[in-house]
Amino acid sequence: MASAFSHTLVDRLAQAESVAVLTGAGISAESGIPTFRDPGGLWQKFRPEELANVEAFLANPVLVQGWYQHRQQVALEKAPNAGHDALVAMETLVAHFTLITQNVDNLHQRAGSQNVVELHGNIMRSYCVECGRFASEAALRPASQEITAQCANCAGLLRPDVVWFGEWLPPDALEAAEKAAQQADVFLSIGTSAVVYPAAGLPQVAKKAGAYVAEINIAPSAIAASMHEVVQGKSGEILPILIEAVRRKKINGAL
Repeated sequence: MASAFSHTLVDRLAQAESVAVLTGAGISAESGIPTFRDPGGLWQKFRPEELANVEAFLANPVLVQGWYQHRQQVALEKAPNAGHDALVAMETLVAHFTLITQNVDNLHQRAGSQNVVELHGNIMRSYCVECGRFASEAALRPASQEITAQCANCAGLLRPDVVWFGEWLPPDALEAAEKAAQQADVFLSIGTSAVVYPAAGLPQVAKKAGAYVAEINIAPSAIAASMHEVVQGKSGEILPILIEAVRRKKINGAL
């Protein structure tokens, strides 16, 4: 059973000029996409080092491309849930709204969110490791599973546009996320275990800058104790009710 959010959170969101939201694997899990760390998650059958680094990719591109093709298909077969939809609605209620996501499944964009900062990339994109040219989603899907997907421009190997182990986050995305956290009146951390940095540090950046910081998660995260408020439960159940309460508050406040 979900815990209740406070009147303070509703009031702060209704009054906010700038809101930043960080989402993690938990919100995607509610759409049926397996997480990395939970039992039965994506890494259950493979070790991460076998699939998610440059060296492994160059050593066995067919295996890695095939795995990411599978992950693409899983994401495409799933639909955004009520939590994704509620964040789309939240964006319409705030003058400045930034959605920062650690997820690569493209569900926020499919739901209709506009200002999305992708910290870890997007599994629906791929690019050439030789010339850097981006390729279409279909390009990562060779006709035969025994043939590597290659760049149409230079025949180089295509890799998914996601951040692998040992790689830095995209500098532009990280800068945009930190700026949004610093400028936020309210910062929401949703469905993230808060163990992967620098993303896990963003709520503290926001708090230090004066934001009201709240967490929505099925279980308290690693940094829950430092939040102003923790709302325990599924984002797909909590967010629609929260957004409706904020909407009513804004309407009543304008009367």
